[in-house]
Amino acid sequence: MLDAIGVSDAEELFATIPAELRLDRALELDPGLSETECFDHLAELASRNAHADEEACFIGAGMYDHYVPALVDAITQRSEFLTPYTPYQPEVSQGGLQVMFEFQTAISELTGLPVANASLYEGPSSLASAAYLAKGATKRSKLVVSRGVHPHSRETLETYAKGFGGEVVEVGLEGGLSDMGELAGAIDDETAAVFVQNPNFLGGIEDLAAVAEAAQEAGALSVAAVDPISLSVLRPPGECGMDIALGEGQPLGNRLDYGGPSFGFFAATEEHLRRMPGRIAGETTDVDGRRGFVLARQTREQHIRREKATHNICTSQALNALAGVIYLTWLGKRGFVELGELLARRTAYARERLAAVDGVELLHDAPVFREFAVSVDAPVQGVLDRVSEERIAAGYPLGRDYPEHENGLLVAITERRSRGDIDRLADALERAIPAARGAFVSDTPENAPQAEVSA
Repeated sequence: MLDAIGVSDAEELFATIPAELRLDRALELDPGLSETECFDHLAELASRNAHADEEACFIGAGMYDHYVPALVDAITQRSEFLTPYTPYQPEVSQGGLQVMFEFQTAISELTGLPVANASLYEGPSSLASAAYLAKGATKRSKLVVSRGVHPHSRETLETYAKGFGGEVVEVGLEGGLSDMGELAGAIDDETAAVFVQNPNFLGGIEDLAAVAEAAQEAGALSVAAVDPISLSVLRPPGECGMDIALGEGQPLGNRLDYGGPSFGFFAATEEHLRRMPGRIAGETTDVDGRRGFVLARQTREQHIRREKATHNICTSQALNALAGVIYLTWLGKRGFVELGELLARRTAYARERLAAVDGVELLHDAPVFREFAVSVDAPVQGVLDRVSEERIAAGYPLGRDYPEHENGLLVAITERRSRGDIDRLADALERAIPAARGAFVSDTPENAPQAEVSA
């Protein structure tokens, strides 16, 4: 093989890599395992994990433990959906293209915006892609983002912005919501887009209409990252005047499969159709007048335009998006609203129940939908560890992403969390907080036993 490709040895293959970046030794790998040994080893590793069917899971932060009906697996695992790739030949991909078209229709109806794509990789890259769209549409480079936007989305936005010379300006929170005074002050004639999340990462429901108005006055685009389940009861972003709505699609028919995979959705006003990322399926008629489907506006796409494309992540996560549209169809319009109303009621109960626990305080009083933030009067990780002993995953520790809320806890509710589960969580916190607080006090240096000093 070396002779065939014209090199003298394997080292020459890596000649272009600087010497200081090479390892120059064999990798330190353990000896290989047999198949049975490997299976046993992996099984032992897997046994260390707890999954949402074993514990009452109150962890959310963008990924939620919703019930996924058997219907989703029954359809998505059919070979005609499970195996196809990009439908470059639409005449032989009618089924797949119709699925995309139906998905786009559902997202358009949910968001209140006229055009939607056939899904993106996930939520954070969808938000970052909106920044690139805004740059092209406005010829500006400043991006104003609320601190209430998911930390992963803000990190992805920063990464994308470096690639095209964008400047990211972060706006803080006040009372659990975006500080509208600071937001308005940050928007100027150099601003390409304003980004908020609704409900935001701390669970608060933002005033999208006010954000849209502030952006519009400066000629900037307004972008809302939204929880799709919340659109069952909240006013759609399109009706609030937002130019773009996007988000993480995992809550729609996708499980908590150790962090993924999931899909992103993206909808916008019609003027941004040619700049939208991802694939768009269109409806047409054939020469015999029969209904058919095509890939529309393909001159935007990476398989044609390459470096001039509007988007360069090829994966559209169409199978996961199919799970989403099956889930929405299973619920139906009335069932979707009933689900949202159920979550709102249970969240209100949980918020009230936990706030009554000694050592728990609400982080803010803003309206919430299915997630809310509290502060515990003890080291939060110690509290989580003790509650987990009762087979409860109490929530997401906010200190990881918000140092100002060192002992903050984000609690999420789904239809799988009953009032009984919520009561169990409250009771467990009542026991865990004093225990974690006591352990912290006893471990501090000033409380450690002192050595006896003799003259």
